[in-house]
Amino acid sequence: MSSPGVFLRGLMMGAADIVPGVSGGTVAFITGIYDTLLGSIRAVDLEFLGKLFKADISGAWQHVNGGFLLALLLGIGTSIFSLARIISWTLEHHPVPLWAAFFGLILASALVLLRQVHNWSVPRVLCLLAGVALAVFIALSPVATFEVGFAGVFLSGFLAICAMILPGISGSFILVLLGMYGTVLT
Repeated sequence: MSSPGVFLRGLMMGAADIVPGVSGGTVAFITGIYDTLLGSIRAVDLEFLGKLFKADISGAWQHVNGGFLLALLLGIGTSIFSLARIISWTLEHHPVPLWAAFFGLILASALVLLRQVHNWSVPRVLCLLAGVALAVFIALSPVATFEVGFAGVFLSGFLAICAMILPGISGSFILVLLGMYGTVLT
């Protein structure tokens, strides 16, 4: 896959990562880079660290598919930093249309993921219903608040980043639930 193509997918992932309820992992899955991304993350292992400690930078770079990761991270970073101010301003001045747009994106990404399931069975339908019930429960739960110090921002960011790689789990939505979305966005 070409670097410009990976960069473009990174832009889309970064945009999704900013939107509460839309997952960058879902975008990676839909655009066909999810397996490559997981392989690159999985490659950060003892062999990779051994190459780094031996100053085999080229070997370490190839081991983790560094070109792919660099293009992807540049795309994600560009998107996040360019869209964060726009979304922050819109959240402050036009919250209802913004949340309506977020909800539409959530529904669209859910439909795309549902179309990926080809062999429906009773256990899968039960898992879907359990997931919907959990999502409704979480959405209706009161928002938690953390101390907005360094530790609170760090913990919230850590949880959100862990969630961002999983398809269907939005790191930004985790930040909303923790009451840290606005803080981290600005």
